[in-house]
Amino acid sequence: MTTKSSLLKVILLGDGGVGKSSLMNRYVSSKFDSHLFHTIGVEFLNRELEVDGHTVTLQIWDTAGQERFRSLRTPFYRGSDCCLLTFSVDDNQSFLNLNNWKKEFAYYADVRDPEKFPFVVLGNKVDVTEHQVPMEEAQRWCQENGGYPYFETSAKDATNVSAAFEEAVRRVLSSEDRTEHLLPTDTVDLQMMMVTLQCSAVISPHCQDMKMKLLHRCFLKNNNNNNKHKTVNHIDHRKYFTREGYKNHYTGFIKHLT
Repeated sequence: MTTKSSLLKVILLGDGGVGKSSLMNRYVSSKFDSHLFHTIGVEFLNRELEVDGHTVTLQIWDTAGQERFRSLRTPFYRGSDCCLLTFSVDDNQSFLNLNNWKKEFAYYADVRDPEKFPFVVLGNKVDVTEHQVPMEEAQRWCQENGGYPYFETSAKDATNVSAAFEEAVRRVLSSEDRTEHLLPTDTVDLQMMMVTLQCSAVISPHCQDMKMKLLHRCFLKNNNNNNKHKTVNHIDHRKYFTREGYKNHYTGFIKHLT
């Protein structure tokens, strides 16, 4: 008999450098890499888990936090079941920017009632010695903005990482507005780590450096022999490149990657 699990999409938002990619990788692969590339656009990984008797496939989306990548990340907000607002406890500005991230998400995700949407707040890098954001201040912000759960996390030593993602699942499952998406587990390889690098719009011919960075990252992922999980890379040339650039320069290389 085919069993089914719910597919839940959660998205990590926050300033660049607060540790969103590290949190995702720690939770999915139980690894920490202090030399990760900055995310360009978006990436996602899948993990299956059971929470309170419910089997779910958690699709975790990591986004680029830099302002210059806004047009690349915002189209992927739609369809999110939960948003993890993330800051670094040693960076007060990243905490102050939570309001902006919440507003940006609510606008581009077309959230009908932001006050009822399941947000979870993460104060990452709790392992560092000097904190600029006291726990009490972060908890107060959460209470004043909708009573959101707050977790102080460390991707480096795994503090509260699993607890935070499991709470995100609980928040989604208890949401009255949730639309359930079911996956038959006999047709989905849940051991697969799916990595995507996608853009929402054509990158102009002047952004040669960004194009090459995207290609370089995909090439590294595609040739990482030490990764025990299967890696899937996807490039949509209609979104990444100008038509002329694709035809003249990138056809062979993209075919190699995909």
